[in-house]
Amino acid sequence: MTLEIIALANTTDDAATAWLPRAEAAHRQLRANLPPGHDAYRESLARIFADGGQLCLATENNAVKGLALWRVAENTHPGRHLYVEDLVTDAACRSAGVGKALIHWLEDRARALSCAALTLDSGVARKDAHRFYFREGFHIPAFHFRKELA
Repeated sequence: MTLEIIALANTTDDAATAWLPRAEAAHRQLRANLPPGHDAYRESLARIFADGGQLCLATENNAVKGLALWRVAENTHPGRHLYVEDLVTDAACRSAGVGKALIHWLEDRARALSCAALTLDSGVARKDAHRFYFREGFHIPAFHFRKELA
Protein backbone atom coordinates (compact mmCIF):
# COMPACT_ATOMS: atom_id res chain seq x y z
CA MET A 1 0.00 0.00 0.00
CA THR A 2 1.43 3.37 -1.05
CA LEU A 3 -0.16 6.08 1.05
CA GLU A 4 -0.10 9.83 0.66
CA ILE A 5 -0.92 11.97 3.70
CA ILE A 6 -2.95 15.07 2.89
CA ALA A 7 -3.35 17.81 5.51
CA LEU A 8 -6.49 19.98 5.70
CA ALA A 9 -6.91 23.02 7.95
CA ASN A 10 -10.13 24.48 6.52
CA THR A 11 -13.29 23.38 4.75
CA THR A 12 -13.32 25.86 1.88
CA ASP A 13 -10.21 25.48 -0.29
CA ASP A 14 -10.06 23.22 -3.33
CA ALA A 15 -8.37 20.37 -1.44
CA ALA A 16 -11.02 20.39 1.28
CA THR A 17 -13.82 20.56 -1.28
CA ALA A 18 -12.37 17.53 -3.04
CA TRP A 19 -11.40 15.43 -0.01
CA LEU A 20 -14.02 16.04 2.72
CA PRO A 21 -16.80 14.12 0.93
CA ARG A 22 -14.41 11.16 0.58
CA ALA A 23 -13.29 11.40 4.23
CA GLU A 24 -16.79 11.50 5.69
CA ALA A 25 -17.61 7.78 5.36
CA ALA A 26 -14.40 6.71 7.10
CA HIS A 27 -14.90 9.32 9.83
CA ARG A 28 -18.43 8.05 10.49
CA GLN A 29 -17.04 4.55 11.13
CA LEU A 30 -15.58 5.96 14.36
CA ARG A 31 -18.07 8.74 15.05
CA ALA A 32 -21.55 7.59 14.12
CA ASN A 33 -22.95 10.54 16.08
CA LEU A 34 -21.57 13.11 13.65
CA PRO A 35 -24.35 15.38 12.35
CA PRO A 36 -26.21 13.72 9.44
CA GLY A 37 -25.63 14.93 5.90
CA HIS A 38 -22.50 16.20 4.21
CA ASP A 39 -23.30 19.91 4.71
CA ALA A 40 -23.72 19.38 8.47
CA TYR A 41 -20.49 17.33 8.55
CA ARG A 42 -18.58 20.11 6.75
CA GLU A 43 -20.08 22.78 9.06
CA SER A 44 -19.09 20.76 12.13
CA LEU A 45 -15.51 20.47 10.85
CA ALA A 46 -15.48 24.19 10.03
CA ARG A 47 -16.22 24.95 13.71
CA ILE A 48 -13.54 22.49 14.83
CA PHE A 49 -11.00 23.97 12.40
CA ALA A 50 -11.87 27.50 13.59
CA ASP A 51 -10.97 26.30 17.10
CA GLY A 52 -7.55 25.01 15.98
CA GLY A 53 -8.43 21.53 14.77
CA GLN A 54 -6.82 20.05 11.67
CA LEU A 55 -7.37 16.91 9.65
CA CYS A 56 -4.90 14.62 7.95
CA LEU A 57 -6.02 11.98 5.51
CA ALA A 58 -4.21 8.80 4.53
CA THR A 59 -5.08 8.34 0.87
CA GLU A 60 -4.36 5.90 -1.93
CA ASN A 61 -5.67 6.10 -5.49
CA ASN A 62 -7.95 9.05 -4.62
CA ALA A 63 -9.61 7.10 -1.77
CA VAL A 64 -9.43 7.92 1.94
CA LYS A 65 -8.05 4.91 3.82
CA GLY A 66 -7.89 6.62 7.22
CA LEU A 67 -7.81 9.97 8.94
CA ALA A 68 -6.83 11.80 12.09
CA LEU A 69 -8.44 14.91 13.54
CA TRP A 70 -5.91 16.72 15.72
CA ARG A 71 -4.90 19.98 17.36
CA VAL A 72 -2.00 21.42 19.31
CA ALA A 73 -2.74 22.25 22.93
CA GLU A 74 -0.74 23.39 25.91
CA ASN A 75 -1.60 22.37 29.45
CA THR A 76 0.23 22.48 32.76
CA HIS A 77 0.73 18.76 32.16
CA PRO A 78 1.99 17.44 29.68
CA GLY A 79 2.95 20.88 28.36
CA ARG A 80 2.71 21.55 24.64
CA HIS A 81 1.31 18.45 22.93
CA LEU A 82 -0.38 17.32 19.77
CA TYR A 83 -3.75 15.88 20.80
CA VAL A 84 -5.41 13.39 18.46
CA GLU A 85 -9.17 13.73 18.80
CA ASP A 86 -10.09 11.09 16.22
CA LEU A 87 -7.99 8.42 14.56
CA VAL A 88 -9.71 5.94 12.27
CA THR A 89 -8.70 3.50 9.58
CA ASP A 90 -11.37 2.39 7.12
CA ALA A 91 -12.57 -1.07 8.22
CA ALA A 92 -11.59 -2.57 4.86
CA CYS A 93 -7.98 -1.39 5.33
CA ARG A 94 -7.23 -2.34 8.93
CA SER A 95 -3.88 -4.01 9.65
CA ALA A 96 -2.47 -2.71 6.35
CA GLY A 97 -0.27 0.06 7.80
CA VAL A 98 -2.71 2.97 7.52
CA GLY A 99 -2.87 3.69 11.25
CA LYS A 100 0.90 3.33 11.56
CA ALA A 101 1.42 5.81 8.70
CA LEU A 102 -0.94 8.31 10.34
CA ILE A 103 0.77 7.97 13.75
CA HIS A 104 4.21 8.46 12.20
CA TRP A 105 3.00 11.53 10.28
CA LEU A 106 1.48 12.93 13.50
CA GLU A 107 4.72 12.27 15.42
CA ASP A 108 6.71 14.14 12.78
CA ARG A 109 4.21 17.00 12.83
CA ALA A 110 4.31 17.15 16.65
CA ARG A 111 8.11 17.39 16.60
CA ALA A 112 7.99 20.11 13.93
CA LEU A 113 5.55 22.06 16.12
CA SER A 114 7.82 21.73 19.21
CA CYS A 115 5.44 19.44 21.06
CA ALA A 116 6.67 17.37 23.99
CA ALA A 117 4.16 14.56 23.44
CA LEU A 118 1.57 12.99 21.17
CA THR A 119 -1.61 12.34 23.17
CA LEU A 120 -5.01 10.80 22.58
CA ASP A 121 -7.99 9.29 24.35
CA SER A 122 -9.47 5.95 23.36
CA GLY A 123 -12.81 4.49 24.38
CA VAL A 124 -12.48 1.78 27.04
CA ALA A 125 -14.11 -0.88 24.83
CA ARG A 126 -11.74 -0.38 21.86
CA LYS A 127 -9.36 -3.25 22.74
CA ASP A 128 -7.95 -3.64 19.20
CA ALA A 129 -7.14 0.08 19.11
CA HIS A 130 -5.44 -0.17 22.50
CA ARG A 131 -3.21 -3.01 21.31
CA PHE A 132 -2.27 -0.87 18.31
CA TYR A 133 -1.43 2.15 20.49
CA PHE A 134 0.72 0.04 22.82
CA ARG A 135 2.59 -1.37 19.78
CA GLU A 136 3.19 2.21 18.63
CA GLY A 137 4.79 3.14 21.96
CA PHE A 138 1.89 4.81 23.76
CA HIS A 139 1.28 4.24 27.47
CA ILE A 140 -1.57 5.11 29.83
CA PRO A 141 -0.42 7.86 32.23
CA ALA A 142 -3.86 8.80 33.62
CA PHE A 143 -7.60 8.23 33.54
CA HIS A 144 -9.80 10.67 31.65
CA PHE A 145 -13.03 11.43 33.53
CA ARG A 146 -16.21 12.91 32.06
CA LYS A 147 -19.47 14.17 33.50
CA GLU A 148 -22.36 14.85 31.12
CA LEU A 149 -24.03 18.23 31.64
CA ALA A 150 -27.76 18.41 31.04
